[in-house]
Amino acid sequence: MNQEAKSFYKSLVNVVGPIAIQNLITAAVGSADVIMLGFVGQTAIAASSLAGQVMFIMVMIATGLSSGLVMLAAQYWGKQDVESIKILHGAALRISASAGLIFSFATMFFPDLLMKIFTKDQALIETGAEYLRAVSISYICFSISQIFQAGFKSIERVKIVTIMTTLALLLNIFLNGIFIFVFKMGIFGVGIATSIARFIELVFCLIYAGTQKDVRFKISNIFTFNKILNLDFIKYSLPALGNELVWGAAFSVYSVILGHLGEDIVAANSVVNVIRQLATILCFGMAYGGAVVLGKTMGSGNLALAERNAKRLIKSTIIAGVGGGIILLCCYPVMPYIASLSPLAAQYRNVLMFINAASIIGAAINTVFICGVFRAGGDAKFGFYMDCICMWLVSVPLGLIAAFLLKLPPLWVYFILYLDEFEKMPVIIIHYLKKGWLKNITRDDVKDEER
Repeated sequence: MNQEAKSFYKSLVNVVGPIAIQNLITAAVGSADVIMLGFVGQTAIAASSLAGQVMFIMVMIATGLSSGLVMLAAQYWGKQDVESIKILHGAALRISASAGLIFSFATMFFPDLLMKIFTKDQALIETGAEYLRAVSISYICFSISQIFQAGFKSIERVKIVTIMTTLALLLNIFLNGIFIFVFKMGIFGVGIATSIARFIELVFCLIYAGTQKDVRFKISNIFTFNKILNLDFIKYSLPALGNELVWGAAFSVYSVILGHLGEDIVAANSVVNVIRQLATILCFGMAYGGAVVLGKTMGSGNLALAERNAKRLIKSTIIAGVGGGIILLCCYPVMPYIASLSPLAAQYRNVLMFINAASIIGAAINTVFICGVFRAGGDAKFGFYMDCICMWLVSVPLGLIAAFLLKLPPLWVYFILYLDEFEKMPVIIIHYLKKGWLKNITRDDVKDEER
């Protein structure tokens, strides 16, 4: 291995390592929720899974805005333009906080209506609504903290993000245990624990933002404007946001379809997702972390080096994806101990493991291209177009037809829905080879504008 490759992998490890640990803790909390809710009952597991789709959509919004911020800020960090990074942070914060307020309001006052989108089972609606009301405050906290964390990541302060998230999530697990086993609050207690943990996470972000000296990220950045940068943020972040929303909304429709096929398939999917999240920690961490490393290199103007490093990132992520699929299958013997399921749900769970093992590999390949390589160069539109076509014009219609028109068994419906990763892969590879994503998107005329 030459010195150039060593330097890249060192930078990648410095960024991806903390992200992977953060994702591990996040997945561990999800696992703990499922395991603890297993003591409450299968209905609580299924209801929390469906109710969690609301947070899933909020996560997609925050992720899209965060990706847009990292996309631009990492390149400006490469040229050491600190003032531009602060302005971009404010632009992202304005949109994300507004979305967080809307989600908090909706889940506080209309939780039953939201649950009816995902299922017609009255027991699941009532249980899920109870959870949504308890977790409502977490949305505004999450929407702000995620933008601060994206800002920290864009200037390579990834370790502190991991520390903050880890502490908050460990607190979440602790509070889950207190509210479920001591106060006997069931799924409502899980929601309260989440809200408290998200608030503490936000406090950590604000404290660190006020103490670190490289870039002073502040809430007041919301009121800092620059015409050129604001337009650039919209230009590059909206496709990323649209991509995440299109992808996330499609997965929510998948949940709607599964939710109408019965509690057994929903519960089985919830349990398998626990292991899937653990198995994808490294490959997804590489894809998103690699965007920071590549973006900084492109922002410095060294596009030839960025292209070589992109190849290294792709290779590493694919290997991690294959490893993730193998890890998922190796967990087959322990699956019955994660949560108590009905005999039919247990049968579904066993088959879903094999479907997800293959899906992980496809997801790793597509994610490293779309969210890692392409977004590092500001090319977020391509991923948006691909998911619009493959998910909304192919997978979602096929899933609806299979479930409600042909009335196929739940396992066949699930298999059809999860083919989307392989439908778009050939076109993604062709787009990569054309190299349209390889560009420096920073500007030299920003400082001429009044801030």
